[in-house]
This record gives sequence, structure tokens and C-alpha cells, in this order.
Amino acid sequence: MSVSPSADVIASLQKLNLNSNNINYQLTPEELQEITVDNGTGREASSGALAVNTGEFTGRSPKDRFIVKDDITKDKVWWGDINIPFDSEKFDALFDKVIAYLNTKELYVRDAYACADTDYRLNIRVINEYPWSNMFAYNMFLRPTEEELEDFDAEWTVVNAPGFMADPKQDGTRQHNFAILNFDRKIALIGGTGYTGEIKKGIFSALNFILPVYKDTLPMHCSANVGESGDTAIFFGLSGTGKTTLSTDPDRKLIGDDEHGWTPDNTVFNFEGGCYAKVIDLSKEKEPEIYGAIKKGAILENVVMDDNGEVDFTDTSVTQNTRVSYPIHHIDNIQWPSIGNNVKNIFFLTADAFGVLPPISKLTPAQAAYHFISGYTAKVAGTEAGVVEPQLSFSACFGAPFMPLHPARYAEMLSKKMKESGVDVWLVNTGWTGGPYGVGTRMELKYTRAMISAALNGELGLYNYEKYHIHSVFGVAQPRECPGVPTKVLSPRATWNDDGAYYKTAFKLTNAFRENFKKFEEHASEEIRRGGPQRYAF
Repeated sequence: MSVSPSADVIASLQKLNLNSNNINYQLTPEELQEITVDNGTGREASSGALAVNTGEFTGRSPKDRFIVKDDITKDKVWWGDINIPFDSEKFDALFDKVIAYLNTKELYVRDAYACADTDYRLNIRVINEYPWSNMFAYNMFLRPTEEELEDFDAEWTVVNAPGFMADPKQDGTRQHNFAILNFDRKIALIGGTGYTGEIKKGIFSALNFILPVYKDTLPMHCSANVGESGDTAIFFGLSGTGKTTLSTDPDRKLIGDDEHGWTPDNTVFNFEGGCYAKVIDLSKEKEPEIYGAIKKGAILENVVMDDNGEVDFTDTSVTQNTRVSYPIHHIDNIQWPSIGNNVKNIFFLTADAFGVLPPISKLTPAQAAYHFISGYTAKVAGTEAGVVEPQLSFSACFGAPFMPLHPARYAEMLSKKMKESGVDVWLVNTGWTGGPYGVGTRMELKYTRAMISAALNGELGLYNYEKYHIHSVFGVAQPRECPGVPTKVLSPRATWNDDGAYYKTAFKLTNAFRENFKKFEEHASEEIRRGGPQRYAF
């Protein structure tokens, strides 16, 4: 049920100069869905889920993400093309313009929090122009009880105005859309884009600064699950590499699908209260848990439906980045609270567009640190504006767009935790096999699942290197056999049927690794530098 805002909530909104007369506070998902359908900005699918179109932007816009440069951030943030500085006075002026715009609208306000571990809880107030954006906030953040709302004190505020268009010359933005973090005022300001992912990524980026700087806790762009024996597995990877799909396992309890913290006490906790999954080519047979989560309370973004509300998940005419958000309790097999201990396995997921990396390989600690800093994958079509086919990409820590600090800071924390916990680290190629993109084919999901299951179950002979082949180019330990996977699939060279073309392409990728790593060399130890490919192409 909706809740009447307290005097404290009204007072805090008024401090932002928001008109409290047009506020809808803490509406239920059912109420928000009904409003969205009634005002014609969404439709109900046959599953009961709400289907919306996010407009011009169907993915993130990394070049329009900024951080206010002030006394808090100026000496700590790794400034550059990823963390773009924004003037504090410009922010204040733009913020006032957005508030003036929102005062002409009916608004939807929600109090929620991030971080399932109460020792790290971050209270958030989300202010939305659109009702379905507020429903997204309900799905993706953790939901306080009515008792907790009585004395709720919001530490961070998300102000989300998709319909407000900035004037770049006057406001200091690159174009009309923007997502700006202000650590002094503790505000995430988003405008000019209806893509809901910017809402959660704003808070995620803030936590990626707060947790390591003030809490000695490693923030991770990863999914996580836990087995029956209490062992936790972590899956790193950018959008489209399979984090959500592979961590949503009927045999293991899901902790979360995208954003987690790893504490000094070796606890892994979820930042979120929901999941945000890609649904391109989704089927009940391949991904039954995600398919089953699409029901009343879920939000489908940018999908194509017929007149009867039936969704065609293969239709990418709007975008290849079709998505669904749903509260985590839409998945039956979840860990609650969303906390895990005893980390035993880490998987680095990469969609290798060259098709030369092994489908699974075991990494040494040095290799793990090197590949974590490198964060190699392909940008999968649709996840960012302008990306229409996979492109070679290195994203430090498998989440550079959300990492305010230097990647070496996060890598050092991860390396320390790996050593303390004795974790096994695996590099998993969910990308192409039998050739590069356009020639080969995407690795079959059933094989990737089988390889990950074998790693989790100890069936890959971790300490018997007779069962491994040390890859002659990348130097990683490549298993020779795996239950449920054809032997040929385990050898990327064998799938090509052309050794010369394979090695030529493999060396091309190693050169790309080395070129990318140059910017990190001065911050990396000799051990980590030697964790990368050592063979050179001539």
C-alpha cells in the first residue's frame, strides 16, 4: 500500500525546493503500473508484466556520465574519459533548473536502501518524473518495512527527470542527456534519458567510491550465488556476458545478479533488491528462472508485443538491449538475506569477439589480477548507445564505467581477498568459437553451464595439471576434458580447423592486451605484469 509522507519527508523535499503538493509517495507496484497503463506510457503484457519504451536511449551513455570535482573527489577519483569532471557551480545551477522543471510535474517519490548487510546499508530517496521509473526503483533497490519508514533518514537522493533536456552550452553537459554524481551534496542527478539503468548505476558508482575509501570493502560489478554446502561463487562480467543467466542456477541460491560488496570479514552482500536482465532471445527452455520471473510486478523495456500482449523476444527492431527488471523474490531459489560467505570460486566472464580464448581456463593469482585489471570483453550490441555489433573492449575491473577510483586500487583489494580466501579463479569465454564474430558462432549456453558446474563441483581436476594444457599463446591452464562438453569445444584452436588463422588472430588479441595494459603498468607489480600473455606476434 502507499504510505503518506511524514512531516520529515515533506520537510526534506522542501529543502530541495520541491513542491510537496504534487508528490505521490511510496506507491505500490500495482498502483504505479495502473497509472502507467492509464496514462498511455505503458502496456500490460499477457504475462501481467508492464511493458514500456524508454525512448531515445535504450542503453547507458558513458560519455555523458560526470562526477562533480570538489574537495572530496579531486585527489581520489581517477579522472579521464571514464570519470569526467563536472564543475560544482554548474551542477548547482543545473540542479535548480531540473527542480524547477519537476515542480511542474506530478512526481513519484520512493524511499529505499542499498546493501543487504545492515553494517553497510545506504538509505536512498528516489524522485521520479515517470511512474514506471519509480516502479523500477521499487524492483531494483531494497525495500524498507513500514516500521523502518517511520524514522527513515535518506543519505543519498536520486533525482530522475527523463523529460528535462539540458542546454550543453549553458549547462556544461556534452549533450542534452546527463548523469552526474555529487558526493558533497550526495545527489545523483539524471536527465534527458528514460533508460532506467542510469538510476541504479548512479548509486552503484557512488558505492564504488564510498565502500573502498571509507569501509575497506571491495565493490564488485558481479553476480553471486551460493551452493548447498554454503560455498559462494562470484561472476564478473559486463552486460551481455552472462552474469545474470549463469548465476541464476536452479541448483544454487541467487544472492544477486549485478552489484555486490566483499567485506573485510569475507562476507559478500548484494547491493540490490532485484534483477535487471537482458531478454534478447529469451526462452523458457534456455532460461526458465528468468522467463518465469516475467509476471505482474516485472517491467519489460523496449520489447515488441503484438495486440494480444504476446512478446517476441527475438525482435530487436527497437534495440538489442531489451531488458526486464523484477524484484528478487520473483526468483524462487534465492538467498535471503542476500548475503553469502565462504567464497570458493570466481568466474571472469568475457564475450571474446575474436573467438580465440578457451571456453574455460584456470588462472594463477598473477593472471587473475592481470585479467581483472584488463577486463577484456566485447561490447555487446545495444548495451551502449551506438553499439550495433560486438566490439573489442577493455573495461577495467569488468566495470570501468562505474569505478571512480584507479583500477589498481580495486585490483589490489581483490588480489588480497583471493589470497586470504584461497579462491579458485576461472576465465570463461561466453563469446565466439570456431572463428571470430561474423565467422564463428556464439558458445552454446549448455556447454558454458556444464563447464561452470564442473568447476564448482571440483570435477576439473584443479590440482592435476596432467588434465590441463597450458595455452601456448595466453599461458592459461586449459582443461583437456569436462563432463558434458565435447573435447573439441574445449580447444579453441581445434574449433577453427585452420591453425595459421587461429594463431594469427590469437597474437592479434595478445597485442591488444599489452597495448591496453600500458596505462596500468606503473601501478602494477612485476608479478601482475607477468600474468598477461607473454608470447609476442611478429
